[in-house]
Amino acid sequence: MRDVARAVEMSPMTVSRALRGDETVNEKTRDRIRRVAADLGYVYDSTAQAFRTQKSGFVAVVLPSINNANFAETFRGLSDALTGSGVQLLLGSTNYRLEKEEELVGQLLTRNPEAIVLTGGHHTDVTRKLLENAKIPVIEIWDLPPDPVGHVVGFSNADAMSLIVQHLVRQGRRKLAFVGAAAGSDMRGVARRDGVIAAATALDLTQVAQIDAGPAPVSMRHGAEVVVKLGPAIATYDALVCVSDPVAFGVLNECRRLGIKIPDDVAITGFGHFEIAAVSSPRLTTAGVHANKIGRKVAGVLQDIFAGETSAQWIDVGSELVLGETS
Repeated sequence: MRDVARAVEMSPMTVSRALRGDETVNEKTRDRIRRVAADLGYVYDSTAQAFRTQKSGFVAVVLPSINNANFAETFRGLSDALTGSGVQLLLGSTNYRLEKEEELVGQLLTRNPEAIVLTGGHHTDVTRKLLENAKIPVIEIWDLPPDPVGHVVGFSNADAMSLIVQHLVRQGRRKLAFVGAAAGSDMRGVARRDGVIAAATALDLTQVAQIDAGPAPVSMRHGAEVVVKLGPAIATYDALVCVSDPVAFGVLNECRRLGIKIPDDVAITGFGHFEIAAVSSPRLTTAGVHANKIGRKVAGVLQDIFAGETSAQWIDVGSELVLGETS
């Protein structure tokens, strides 16, 4: 900073105020100091300012996976909507493990984030205690938890799957199988499975088969392996209700390889309205859950929080049935 001050022939205090955006330094001078600092390769250290103001300038975001296109789209919507706000995002990934989320939350809170965004409404007791003690805004996304920690921006996984089941039953499909991750390894997957069973029961279907595709996160490969394992017997079901579009795509490709006609022999549905659902051949029937909209709504909640709004917000972005050619 002294080097910058010498270059502009001003005091280090003036340089410091200019670099942190203090309007007591006129705009023309601030611009000149920033240009000189950039030419010298100087980066302003905001640590002292954060300590003084108790504002770190960033929000922590915890996602189950950075490989999942829908979670990436949610992050993009949030990031795009915060452009120009001065807020930066610090991202962590749990790989669908609650104990990893607990570890990440503990680490992130040491960085003094101004808010934290968590995917889902299921957390360990330790995580909930950490969040309560931190006394910062918490936003839970991609779920509608019955006992939220703070703000909520999400949808009902069960309701989304109910749309799919109702559609299949209207077509006369009666023997359904749910294809998803091993029990307990993906709480949103569990909610989707339970939603399928509840919707089927309400429509007088006596049983929904459950096909374990492996530990979360399950992918196209896992979907294909389910069909390889069961072989032509997979077509004894009227419909395969898959936990996600990638799993459904894997199931679809392997069924076609075996000569099983889709949807004549068996219907296949996905979840999430991924890009792959629209470009697959045939196109997948799926549930759209507005991933980008979730991110943008979260940004709106954050902006309200930073503006001084203190009441908890509950935002249900809903879901929709997206008809394809596989049902």
